[in-house]
Amino acid sequence: MGNCLDHSLNFEGSQNTSDQSKTITKTSSGTVPSTITCSPPSNLTAPSYGEKSGSDALITPRTEGEILASSNLKDFTFSELRNATRNFRPDSLLGEGGFGHVYKGWIDEQSLAASKPGVGRIVAIKKLKPEGFQGHKEWLTEVDYLGRLHHPNLVKLIGYCSEGDDRLLVYEFMPKGSLENHLFRRSAEPLSWAIRIKVAVGAARGLSFLHDAESQVIYRDVKASNILVDAAFNAKLSDFGLAKAGPTGDRTHVTTQVMGTHGYAAPEYVATGRLTARADVYSFGVVLLELLSGRRAFDKSKVGVEQNLVDWAKPYLGDKRKLFRIMDTKLEGQYPKKGAYTIANLALQCISHEPKQRPRMREVLTALQSLHDAKDGPKLLQIERKDVPVKLPARYRPSPRMPATATEALPLPFPKPATPVR
Repeated sequence: MGNCLDHSLNFEGSQNTSDQSKTITKTSSGTVPSTITCSPPSNLTAPSYGEKSGSDALITPRTEGEILASSNLKDFTFSELRNATRNFRPDSLLGEGGFGHVYKGWIDEQSLAASKPGVGRIVAIKKLKPEGFQGHKEWLTEVDYLGRLHHPNLVKLIGYCSEGDDRLLVYEFMPKGSLENHLFRRSAEPLSWAIRIKVAVGAARGLSFLHDAESQVIYRDVKASNILVDAAFNAKLSDFGLAKAGPTGDRTHVTTQVMGTHGYAAPEYVATGRLTARADVYSFGVVLLELLSGRRAFDKSKVGVEQNLVDWAKPYLGDKRKLFRIMDTKLEGQYPKKGAYTIANLALQCISHEPKQRPRMREVLTALQSLHDAKDGPKLLQIERKDVPVKLPARYRPSPRMPATATEALPLPFPKPATPVR
């Protein structure tokens, strides 16, 4: 979920962490105001996408009661979730941010009822602060979308709790945490090239599913902290609090309050409030740059142009000879040059200033998938032989004695037979 101030999350296990960048929100207009303000959520309804009227279907608002009644999610009591987390004890805390806190909990595999800690299935339980920036509206939006959308590359929402002022969400537990942690946390083990491509493919597949759904969904919050990975580094999109229904009928865009994260938000969306699926494509292109460079989308610790990853990296993306200058040093050169250039060119298309020149997510997915499936896919995924030093067994190593002449033969690893073998 998005918010309006800087926040820092420190996740140890499951759910997403936030980066150091700011989250922005402003009212829609043709110009960007000098001050960016945060507006509290007011309308506690969410759109319905199943009803159409002629060729230009209007989005019909649904009440909170309709959303909760139509979902297939479990309605937990606050007492159940308190027991599942050992009364929200500090040692159950996975992370915290502007929205509240995320705790590790346990539920029964079959009944989904809360169970004793250490027994049953591990889940992540997000408890919103009553005065938190995320607000009831985004909580309800997440229940609405994840209660209806199911895909291997979307994090699974198991249930919710709405009791008094308490708002909680219960998710599947993602043991490897967020992509942000793996890329930017100092203590994290560097991700290999193959795993980075695998994560990119998974996230692209999730976005492609949303964009190509019968009723299009614009995710609106693509960033490294919202891409979670399981034990096998399969990527899943999380946090649907900012998700928005795409345009319908003859409409080309949705006009909405601007919310997003500095460094990820598409420039035309920030400037005008006009939202299309191509805004998600731009944000995904920024994530590709993060995977290539190991740098944050927006980093206040940097100086000048280096603060903004797009501005800094863009001049190098189309030049094979200069691309190495932006590559993540933690890769230690262990990446295929052709594969890196392929990803760089794809990222360059995604972050095009002109939205219509950006590819669709299904096209991005196809390009990424080709690194796995195409005829020369393995060559693009694997490290070229010349990049990897080869160690020969001791008995096959060349003799330290150099030949006296250019024609003198080096010793063979076995004696040359004195007579021909018949």
